[in-house]
Amino acid sequence: MYIERENILLLMNIDPNHPNNSLPFLPPDINLETPEIWRACNAANISLARLREAGNLIPNQDILISSIPLMEAAASSGIENIFTTSDTLYRALSLPNETVDPATKEVLNYRSALNTGFHELKSGKKLGESLLTDVCTTLLGSPVERRSFGVYIGNRLGRVYTPPDDAKVLETHLHSLEAFIEGGNDPDPLIRLALIHYQFEAIHPFGDGNGRTGRILNILYLVSQGLLDIPVLYLSRYIIQNKSEYYDHLRRVTFEGAWEAWILYILKAIKETADWTYTRIYSIYNLMNKTQEFCKMNLPGHIYSHELISIIFLQPYCKPKYLIDSGIGNRQTAMKYLKELEKIGVLSSMKISREVIYVNTELYELLKYPID
Repeated sequence: MYIERENILLLMNIDPNHPNNSLPFLPPDINLETPEIWRACNAANISLARLREAGNLIPNQDILISSIPLMEAAASSGIENIFTTSDTLYRALSLPNETVDPATKEVLNYRSALNTGFHELKSGKKLGESLLTDVCTTLLGSPVERRSFGVYIGNRLGRVYTPPDDAKVLETHLHSLEAFIEGGNDPDPLIRLALIHYQFEAIHPFGDGNGRTGRILNILYLVSQGLLDIPVLYLSRYIIQNKSEYYDHLRRVTFEGAWEAWILYILKAIKETADWTYTRIYSIYNLMNKTQEFCKMNLPGHIYSHELISIIFLQPYCKPKYLIDSGIGNRQTAMKYLKELEKIGVLSSMKISREVIYVNTELYELLKYPID
């Protein structure tokens, strides 16, 4: 096996220890629509279309935008061995002035970076180097620009891959990638997503944060193509569950030209993730309906409102400020409403530092990370 691998490297004229300045441009000169790819692509598109429709079930889409991307952030950061807990994340969101550990801060930065990219895309900015630089800057918490130095990807056994390091090559490849992203829908956009993700990782344009930026690029590309309305595809969940395959497929494209296996991996990731997220959205939708009916029957009439239920579903941890900011009432009124919700068992309270937080425990169970 070792000899075969060496022969492949010689055949492709690639040395993991030297910069890949001869990285080919997209698209690869192969058949990208084999029967296997076509069937997998069709199945992924069906699941994705169903997910997009499910996103419209909940009128206040801020509920989905504030919850599912946080799971994506936690999983994507976990791929980079950055781990935190759901409780820590929700505490940090509810009490932004409290000190948080570095891992939690990085996960929250990822969520902010995804939101940055989504809002810039919706405002008309094209999905290219400038937008991705903004995403990476938000992700890392400090300004970044296209790298002017060499980097490499390695593991405990040594270097696995060395991206291009020539400034002109980097510039040319990024411009070419931008053109490919903007270049239409042939082949199918889901196949193009697999090509785009590989190419971004192979270029590795920034000094740090490329993996997470590349996974945000996946979601933003689906939004840019009209395949998603909001960034709710929890794709990193599949990758972290199949992490060794992910990195192996990336390497095999580089050293063996194994595009079909890589494309099939991404299409399977999209389908399985879309199906899982569809089920999760329906679970949130059903829980909201159940909670609305329960509150309508058990809360005093002057307290119950759709707005109140929406607020306690924006995220599992709630506090009076959220009700005040929404215009429901002053602090005294907000406290009264939250206590009434606790009295009927919809929320449970806990004290963090000097503040009382009210937890939507059933929603928390749906959104906690890690999750099966």
